[in-house]
Order: sequence, then structure tokens, then C-alpha cells
Amino acid sequence: MTEQNEAVWVGVDLGTQSVRALAVTASGDVAGAGSRALTGRRDGPRHEQDPEDWWTAVGAACREALRDVPAQAVQAVAVDATSGTILLTDDGGRPLTPALMYDDTRAAGHVQRVNEAGGEVWRTLGYQRMQPAWALPKLLWLLEHHPHGGARLAHQSDFVNRRLTGHPVAADLSNALKTGADLIAEAWPADVLDALGVPADLLPPLERSGTPLGAVCAAAAEATGLPEGTPVVAGATDGCAAQLGTGRLTVGSWNSVLGTTLVLKGVSDDLVQDPFGVVYSHKAPDGRWLPGGASSTGAGAISRDFPGRDLADLDRRAARHEPAAALAYPLVPAGERFPFLAPDARGFRLDGTSDEADDFAAVLQGVGYLERLCFDHLDLLGAPTGGDLTLTGGAARSRYWCQLRADILGRPVVLPRQAEPALGAAVLAAAPGRDVAETAGRMVAVKAVIDPRPEKTAVFDAPYLRLVGELERRGWLPAETAAHARERTSR
Repeated sequence: MTEQNEAVWVGVDLGTQSVRALAVTASGDVAGAGSRALTGRRDGPRHEQDPEDWWTAVGAACREALRDVPAQAVQAVAVDATSGTILLTDDGGRPLTPALMYDDTRAAGHVQRVNEAGGEVWRTLGYQRMQPAWALPKLLWLLEHHPHGGARLAHQSDFVNRRLTGHPVAADLSNALKTGADLIAEAWPADVLDALGVPADLLPPLERSGTPLGAVCAAAAEATGLPEGTPVVAGATDGCAAQLGTGRLTVGSWNSVLGTTLVLKGVSDDLVQDPFGVVYSHKAPDGRWLPGGASSTGAGAISRDFPGRDLADLDRRAARHEPAAALAYPLVPAGERFPFLAPDARGFRLDGTSDEADDFAAVLQGVGYLERLCFDHLDLLGAPTGGDLTLTGGAARSRYWCQLRADILGRPVVLPRQAEPALGAAVLAAAPGRDVAETAGRMVAVKAVIDPRPEKTAVFDAPYLRLVGELERRGWLPAETAAHARERTSR
């Protein structure tokens, strides 16, 4: 419950399947929430959405969230969005192309050229090379296939912020990373983009997350219910917003977002260098670094393999299969991005028993093993990993899966009371003029801490190492990461 006129900050999360809006007080109470579904089009490596659908869904979600919130209580709004999703717009912000989504890999043929032109910058930034789903290769594809006289690049959040303010806006550094922004210089690498034929006037200016971009215009106020004049603040990618929404922003803290896919994001004083090119670092509003990576493995395997099933019942039955007889690498699309880069990787299940509960347990455990391998890879790179670990995303609603992940990782996990990127966006909305870590600490509450069961952690070592060996044998996992995983397990 909140006071009638208590100040609130609005966070809007543009996800793959829905838009979510939260109105949040300074102490973290939710004064209102709203959501609307999104749909997309998938065809092989292509994944598109209609940007106009985003705006329609944002308007409906915000109106729902603000239904019982007095206009004078709304202090600011910020938007987070999927990382690497882009489109071209005209001067008025109207879409000229569909949106190429975060996991669209149609631009794979442009990656070599991108990495040849920008390799020195990418190495300086620690991620070594761009991947097929990143935004810069997709931008080259768009420029090749669509007339672009007078066009403008827009990231997903840029498109919405442009509609909110009624004028062109800067892109936040977080979303601009995969488009090639130099996060050290906080500028576009002009020589690289010129070599790639990207017109300079196509690109938006850059700002850090948490920077004011403008104010809600009259048309946007009518569409969303946000009061005209409400400050619009630069947001972040959904992974970075999820990290901010955990309230854990000390060095060595990590957030693991498990939804359709698995995304890890941490906090470091120093830029993490990854010679294998799977860890990349965003820049936090306070100038520190947010290293992390996004796996293609996640709960999407459950949606695919167990549609319409009673998941709570399957959780209870899976608890009798620790470890499962089957060993699963639950990859849904082709290709892995983290903790190793393998475009030809495919999911697999070994030694299946045709027992539904065991198969379900194998998927839950397989995701846990990949999560553990992510931390082994981060440790290999020297990234600080010893702080708090929070679990967020849709999978955090399963208490059993959270317990299982704590057991497999052998470390406590923290469950925030309100675990979602929209809360992190609300933190950013409240950040201008304040310390973002202190702001997040006040706005985020802990629901529970789950400790690993001492008798269980060792039970999962053998199947974990078997999966490591299988991934290495297939040529997907680098020998260095595999050896480090074995060494850490033997400690």
C-alpha cells in the first residue's frame, strides 16, 4: 500500500513477449502495475517485431499502472529494452523498417567485415569481437537492404523515448554497446563506422543511463496517461535494468536473469577482458562496469518441451531425480553465445529414460550446470564473483528451481521481493541527482535468501563435469574454460 500522493517513479520494460510498467515509490512499494502482450515473427534466423506495437503496448501498460496514481505523484519515467534490437526511422521517428530483434542473426555475413574494421576498438572494450546477433552487423544489413536517405538508427528504447518526448533523443550507452559505441570514450568510433559506410548523421548522440532526455509531450501524455512534462530519463538494456533492480550494486555482486534465456550481469571496478569474446561490459551510471553475457539456454526449453503442463507438479516430481538419469544441454535455438561462442551448437539430451519427471529434472539441472559454467568462465577471466548473487526472471518464481540452482552453484542466492527489469528502470528514473546504488538500495527489498543444501552440492559435480566434457568433445567449449571448470570443482 502507498500513501495517496506519495511520489512514484515509472519504469517501463520492453521485453520479448510483453511490455511491463511499474509505478514505484522511493521505498520500493509498487503503487501500480500494468502489462500488455507483444508478438513477433520468426523465420529461421530472422526475428522481427512491429515497432508500432511497442508504442501501443507501452501506452496501455502505463495507463493500467497509473490508474490509481495521482498525476502529481509521478516524478519521472525510464524505459529499458532488449539488447541489440534496432530499426531505421525517418526524421519524425516513424519506422521505415521492421525491428530486428536481439536474437536475429540474418546479418551473420557482415560480422567478419565488422570485426576487421573495428577489431582494435572491440579488443580495447574487452569483448574482442562482435557476434551475429549484435546490432552493428544488423545495421549494415538494414543499410544494404533498405533505402536510407534521411534515415535514423533507433534502438528499441530510443524509438519509445522519441515518442514519449516528441523529439529526437540520445541513445543510452548501455543499448549502444552492441552498435559499436566506445564505452571508454563514451562516443561513436567515427573511423570504424566511416570505414563500414555508416553515415554519421544516421547515429543518435550518446548519454549514460540515468541522464534526463526530455519531458513527456502532450501526444504521449494522451497515449500513456503519463502527465505532460514528466521527465524522461535514459534507461538501459533489460539485463542492466535487471541488475539495477536487484539493489545489489557492490563490486562482485551478480544477478542471474533466467527467463526464455539466461543472462548474467555483475559489477566490477575494472573493465573485464575476455579473449574468448563472450563476456562484454556495459557502463553503469556511476562509471563502473557491468560485465556479463547472455546464453541462448534457458527456460525456453520448458515452454517447448512441456507446453501446458502443471510446472509446480513437475517441480515436485523432479525433486526425486537428483541428479537426473538423463543429461541435458537445453539449448532451444541453434547457436550458443555464453559461456562459449558456438554458432553450430545444438541442444541435446543423453541417456533419456522416457520418464517425464526425469526429463524435466534434466532440463532444470542442465540450465543450472550452464549457469555454473558461466561463473567458472568468469572466474577464469579474473572477474570478481564473490559478492551477493540474486536470481530474477520468470524462473525465480519456482522456489524448487532456485533451491536447485543454489545447490548446483554451492552458494547462497538472494530473491528480491520485486524481481524484474521494470523496477530497475524505475531506479534509473529516480537516479538523476542521486547516487544510483543508494537509490537502488532503498527501492529494492529482499524476499528470501536460499542457502545450498550441504548434502546436495557434491551430488551434482559428476553430471556437471560430464556436461563440461561433452561440450568440449563436440568442439564448442574452449579447453581453457573446461580445464578451469574441472579445477574449480576439485577444490
